[in-house]
Amino acid sequence: MDKMRIVLTVNGQDHELLAAPNRTLAQTLREDLELTGTKQGCEVGDCGSCTVLMDGEPVNSCLVLAVQASGKAITTIEGVAEGNQLHPVQDAMVEHGAVQCGFCTPGMVLSAVSLLDKVPDPGDGEIRQALSGNLCRCTGYQKIVEAVQDAASKMERS
Repeated sequence: MDKMRIVLTVNGQDHELLAAPNRTLAQTLREDLELTGTKQGCEVGDCGSCTVLMDGEPVNSCLVLAVQASGKAITTIEGVAEGNQLHPVQDAMVEHGAVQCGFCTPGMVLSAVSLLDKVPDPGDGEIRQALSGNLCRCTGYQKIVEAVQDAASKMERS
């Protein structure tokens, strides 16, 4: 298969790559750019562990081809913190015990960040809807929802 030249803007940095037309964004992020925070779980779009933000919207990177992401702004979990300062959602997830095995955490965090960028003070139902594409098998969801609520209130005050 002939590879195509693409430019991915990931976490604010441009990367020029050659990608096979059938290569997924998840594969490209993990294998070519070595951004392993993006997890590969079900690889059919059901679990959300591969969630990244594409132009600010959560997408399952296992379902997006790398060539489709060319020219788009991609944010991975590695791009959420600012230096050593965790994003308020990341802080809240730790504080509320909403992180256990950690496999779903990057996707949960990115889905929550996207929500809070659009809805600064979401209700319980809005949070649950925003996280509905992300499956967690460890914590249940109450601690995760509480963490997002806490992050929202801290972000409002700052």
